Amino acid sequence: MIPAIISGLVCLVLGIAIGFLYRKNVAEKEIGSAEEEATRIVNVAIKEAESKKREALAEAREEIHKERNAYEREVKEQRAELQKQERRLQSKEDNLDRKTDQIEKKEERLQNKLAAADRTREEAEALKQTQLETLERISGFTTDEAKNYLLQQVQDEVTHEEAVKIKEIKAKFKDEAETYAREMISLAIQRCAADQVAEVAVSVVPLPNDEIKGRIIGREGRNIRTLETLTGAELIIDDTPEAITISCFDPVRREITRIALERLIADGRIHPARIEEMVEKATREVESIIKAEGERAIFETNIHSLHPELIRLMGRLHYRTSYGQNVLNHCIEVSHLAGLLAAEIGADVAQAKRAGLLHDLGKSVDHEIEGSHVQIGVDLARRYKENDQIVHAIAAHHNDVEPQTIVACLVQAADAISAARPGARRENVENYVKRLERLEELTSSFRGVDKAFAIQAGREIRVMVKPEIISEDQMVILARDIARQIEESLEYPGQIKVNLVRETKAVEYAK
Repeated sequence: MIPAIISGLVCLVLGIAIGFLYRKNVAEKEIGSAEEEATRIVNVAIKEAESKKREALAEAREEIHKERNAYEREVKEQRAELQKQERRLQSKEDNLDRKTDQIEKKEERLQNKLAAADRTREEAEALKQTQLETLERISGFTTDEAKNYLLQQVQDEVTHEEAVKIKEIKAKFKDEAETYAREMISLAIQRCAADQVAEVAVSVVPLPNDEIKGRIIGREGRNIRTLETLTGAELIIDDTPEAITISCFDPVRREITRIALERLIADGRIHPARIEEMVEKATREVESIIKAEGERAIFETNIHSLHPELIRLMGRLHYRTSYGQNVLNHCIEVSHLAGLLAAEIGADVAQAKRAGLLHDLGKSVDHEIEGSHVQIGVDLARRYKENDQIVHAIAAHHNDVEPQTIVACLVQAADAISAARPGARRENVENYVKRLERLEELTSSFRGVDKAFAIQAGREIRVMVKPEIISEDQMVILARDIARQIEESLEYPGQIKVNLVRETKAVEYAK
């Protein structure tokens, strides 16, 4: 038993020793293999590091090369710019030297001229002294005596010129009186801002339909003949759709016809008896309107003690037009303007307004009585006991006779103003605006004109001139040239005043 145990132990020990030796050999082989692998990895890493190092060095050299090229290019550009500036400075320096030389030469010439002027002045003084001595010897007067003599001669000449100047001033005041009168007219115009537009007296009666035309004509034309016989107007029935035109030289009869025809159409009963009844009613209505319009004119102008027949004749002017302008409104406006003008100059305001209202009186019956409306108005005014100044103003308002009184002149001026207002007479608004624009454009084309404004409905052109270009003396010539150019280039009613304004200002501040 014991030997068996011992032999087992021996075997166990031997097995352990053999296993240890085996494992030692295996471990040594693995360690050697690991060292070889580690050596290989290190060598690979060293090679890769060397390769990356070379690549980094190559990139660094390339970057350094680029930076050097950029720096050299920038330095080259800066050097070129510096050279350019140096050339420019050199050119300026050369020009400055050249100008300096010219200035020095000019100064030298100036010094020579000053020296020559001094010598000339000295020679002139010497010559003057010699001449004075010669003159004293020849004339027998000393210098003081000669001065006194000359002063006496100058005083005599000045006295004569003073007398001539006084006469010139008086003549100038007479000329300026016209300018002052125009200023007064302008003030009156500005104060009378009447609304006035052209009226168109077209007597056209609208119809509800074309069938009623036959009823108006009537059987064998008896209805239309009756209406025309009673009113004295002519009815024009043509192809114009739904309209009848009334033609008559008498505006009152034309209005009566229009009212009667409109009422017949509205009533529907159209026959001779009904026509006669409607004409009578229309006549009474028109007469009532005429009276009311005449009283309105008297009330608006505040004129008293006018004959009732004159009031009625003034009312008839409500249906009278002249170049599209309502004559009654025109007379009222002339009355206001004449009164304002009379107030400005201290004349009789009441007479001026009365004459202004009655100046176109003849137009109320000029289609019934032969003669001009001026002569008819004069006859009517005399018939109804108007005073001689009013009659004379009516006779002179179109220069049929020479105006002899202030009232006649005022009525003439007010009549021209009222007729010339924009829109008072029939004139195309576009043409009117173009005429004013053309007037301003033509005036502004002259040298020295700063601004130009057409005022007073184109009857005056106000021109602002540049004082540094146009002198006081040149203003007269410029005004004449502008007026001549307007006369040659434009067509206009009446006359145009060319008003030049020259203003010089000096401004300073006290601090």
